[in-house]
Amino acid sequence: MNLSTVILAFLGLGILFGALLNGVFPAAIAPLDHYLLTPIGEVFLRLIQFVVVPIVFCSMILGLTRIQNAAQVGRYAIKLLSSYVITSMVATALGMGMAFLLKPGAGVTGFSLPEGLMQAKGLSLLDWLVSLVPVNPLEALSTANLLQIIVSAALIGIAIQFVGDKASSFLAFIESCYAIFEKVLALVLYIAPIGVFALISSVIATQGLEIILRLLVYVLGLLTTTALMIGVYTCILFALRAKPLHFFRSMFPALSLAFGTASSNAALPIALQNVQESYGLRPEIATFALPLGTALKRDGSAILQGFNALFIAQVYQVPLTSSMLLAIAVSTLLVSFSTPGVPGSALITMTTVLSAAGLPIEGVAIVAGVDRLTDGFKTVLNIVGNTTNAIILSHWEPEQAAIAAEKNISELQTNLPS
Repeated sequence: MNLSTVILAFLGLGILFGALLNGVFPAAIAPLDHYLLTPIGEVFLRLIQFVVVPIVFCSMILGLTRIQNAAQVGRYAIKLLSSYVITSMVATALGMGMAFLLKPGAGVTGFSLPEGLMQAKGLSLLDWLVSLVPVNPLEALSTANLLQIIVSAALIGIAIQFVGDKASSFLAFIESCYAIFEKVLALVLYIAPIGVFALISSVIATQGLEIILRLLVYVLGLLTTTALMIGVYTCILFALRAKPLHFFRSMFPALSLAFGTASSNAALPIALQNVQESYGLRPEIATFALPLGTALKRDGSAILQGFNALFIAQVYQVPLTSSMLLAIAVSTLLVSFSTPGVPGSALITMTTVLSAAGLPIEGVAIVAGVDRLTDGFKTVLNIVGNTTNAIILSHWEPEQAAIAAEKNISELQTNLPS
């Protein structure tokens, strides 16, 4: 069995084990949870947090440095990034709106805010926005302030473009760091079945089956929002007369791989092949837009993070304020552009949005067990969003591409020997 299947199997076993403890052996809950389940779950979460800083920092820099200095590529990048921001804002709004409408966490009892967190609340929106700018990038890295890390990485990535070849050694170092910590993440995810088992068993044993009913609404809400966002992209394809039915038929192999692996990175090679050979997207667009989108574009993450933050707020009965909603929306948008394209990556970045909104990061434990249920669907949405934005770019620049092609042909003809 592949890792996704094993995790789902351990998820089911964890639910059964927790329900058995809660219903048949209530006296065993306290010692088992204190000495076994909670420590294992905390170790798993700590291992995930171990790779947060390097993965986010390196992926942001590498994503930005994919944009070269050539005028045409720069123009492509500006238009593509504009499209990314707009569609990601739509995904974020859909996720938060669905959570606000369904209220999947309302009515769940037994959870209370940590005392320190309640005392720490009170940072104004203006102060929070100012705090996004780091005073010292090394301090941001050492204190794991992920929003400051994202801003630092963006500034460094932009500066690398101006430095040029002088930054090649630093960029090689960043690439090595990313490769190393991506492998560390892969190793951590191999113990994910045990971590998921411990986390969900602890929740079910201590909270009972009520949480499963709420998580069922949580999962159905996420799946419904994902389907709605795919519907938005389908409408965009219809509006562009881009043959949406042909698009989905052409991309079916890549979408199947994305669902099975829950990894945008793994699906990239076949997505490039499908969108060029089967669908017919121009190669100069596809080879630029899809790798950039794989590094930056995560509609599935945008939906999940906003939906999840409101869910956690409802579970812990935290009053929603305009400042908190804006903090969730902004941090969700930023985090969606720095989520690694690997299975389970949403668990890594989930703590960023919760911290930015002043919500307890312990809420990750509530949804960690069911994250794998929706991971494949979110990855399918990521591939659909990435390729659709590439198609938007191809319709945005038809004349420029034709002029550039004619110019290249004329230059070749000029340079040919007589």
